[in-house]
Amino acid sequence: MSDPSRVNPADLAIKYALREDVGLRDITTSAIIPKTLLIRAEIEARESGVLCGIEVAEKVFRHVDENIRFLPVSADGDLLEKGREIAYIQGPAASILVAERTALNFLQRLSGIATLTRKYVDKIAGTGARILDTRKTTPNLRALEKYAVKIGGGRNHRFGLMDQVLIKDNHLRILRNESIPQIVQRVRQASLRKTVIGIEVKNLKELAEALKTDVQYILLDNMDLPTVREAVQMRARSAPGIELEVSGGISLENVRAYAECGVERISVGRLTYGAPALDMALDIVG
Repeated sequence: MSDPSRVNPADLAIKYALREDVGLRDITTSAIIPKTLLIRAEIEARESGVLCGIEVAEKVFRHVDENIRFLPVSADGDLLEKGREIAYIQGPAASILVAERTALNFLQRLSGIATLTRKYVDKIAGTGARILDTRKTTPNLRALEKYAVKIGGGRNHRFGLMDQVLIKDNHLRILRNESIPQIVQRVRQASLRKTVIGIEVKNLKELAEALKTDVQYILLDNMDLPTVREAVQMRARSAPGIELEVSGGISLENVRAYAECGVERISVGRLTYGAPALDMALDIVG
């Protein structure tokens, strides 16, 4: 039996995306396009942005038909101008038409995430803060969407519930009869290996408790700028080794102001749940 952990997440995503879009066959193309007809096509950007997902797009075409030739002329991370060619494609017309939409969906989605991430990263340049993603991702596309964040210059937060500890507000509500230091100590005792631990706080009272622990970072949830500035001062006085992260209500308009407060981490859910797709098209050229 194959090990599921060794399955490439892109391959699985492509498999299910094609099953969703094509099913057993493309009934339009199969009715009117000869199987032996060969064509050339190109993919181009219809708006400016950061390219991401070119290898995934190539995998889509090769999954449909190994006889398709896919020649990328742009690479992930490239800054695209409107009208720039991304890839040239040659092969059976029917196969290219079957793969077209699925390949473009991946390219547009991932490039949109990379483009939005780059905007946030550029906004805080020179502050020392880092832009991080969250777990607010499209089901079954987390690995690809987090890859797109990295291509845009952002950093990945924990991948899932299994690789870092983050004690969130609901944990604290359930364990409201215990102090934050007690909860952190229980986590330390339960860990079989050294684990990164973060804790989410919603006010300065909880922050003061969290600063008495040995967590690596504290997440300041939905705090306004004056409160974040005070939090940074509290951290500097009592626990300068703990990093501070802000999250909630972060936008392109206010992200730099938060970064200039002196926090190290800024997590932005909209990188993956709110990024608009980057417009692209596949055109037949011969």
